[in-house]
Amino acid sequence: MPIRIPDALPATAALESENIFVMTEYRAIHQDIRPLRVLILNLMPTKIATETQLMRKLSNTPLQIEVDLLRTLSHEAKNVSPEHLKTFYRTFEDVRNEQYDGLIITGAPVEKLAFEDVDYWDELVDIMDWSKTNVHSTLHICWGAQAGLYHHYGIDKYEMPVKLSGVYEHHLVKPSSPLVRGVDDRFYAVHSRYTGVDLAEVEAHPDLEVIAVSDEAGLYLAKSVNSRHFFVFGHPEYDADTLRLEYERDVKAGINPEVPANYFPDDDPAREPLCTWRAQAQLIYTNWLNYYVYQTTPYDLTQL
Repeated sequence: MPIRIPDALPATAALESENIFVMTEYRAIHQDIRPLRVLILNLMPTKIATETQLMRKLSNTPLQIEVDLLRTLSHEAKNVSPEHLKTFYRTFEDVRNEQYDGLIITGAPVEKLAFEDVDYWDELVDIMDWSKTNVHSTLHICWGAQAGLYHHYGIDKYEMPVKLSGVYEHHLVKPSSPLVRGVDDRFYAVHSRYTGVDLAEVEAHPDLEVIAVSDEAGLYLAKSVNSRHFFVFGHPEYDADTLRLEYERDVKAGINPEVPANYFPDDDPAREPLCTWRAQAQLIYTNWLNYYVYQTTPYDLTQL
């Protein structure tokens, strides 16, 4: 089934070139189907790339999904045109009185700041509080996962000595969870962050359950017991070359970054990286949408 997005969104051409079924708004309104309503709060600086990555994952399911893009007003985006934001993004005031089946809160390059020092933190808190009554299920990614754990459950992040960047082996702690149905017992996932959370703190919280971890990278997947909040501490949406682009950006900025672990063949940045995380990444998004959104959301969203 298709993903329903605005007709002129730049991601449309990229998705169609990959033979992904994209339905225009005009065609969608002529179908007597209630699509799942998913709101994406895009906090990443590379907004168009992130839009495309997330929609690629959302589109590869049997479900029809209507996507709205959300931005914060309290932060000025510098890597995307104002016209793009004005055309394709909504603000919190635009959606405050609406209901959604799902919400995705992306990562953001603000990990080294205390949460309260992030310029849009108060606005994000308002959105997370609003999601308790207006969203059926929320998926938090990377820094978004750390922010969600901190706000909803009081679990803070800590700064690591060096950036965690690379592709790491993980294993399932709770293989019976529908979130990882079909995922191999051992699998690879991408991480790109300066901060982490204490696995023991999450394990000890009575309202949270751990689903997958890595001996090297730490916590990867967790969720609330009531299945309203999901936390992914990596970047399953990343394309094959995203880590390389980040690495090259940091080299150019003079940060002298370490080569992303287990990413380039023979750790040689001159060689083409292979995507070894695509299958598990797709399953996480598909399973979240199917088991925790579509299967349980009310048909009438006003009943949330």
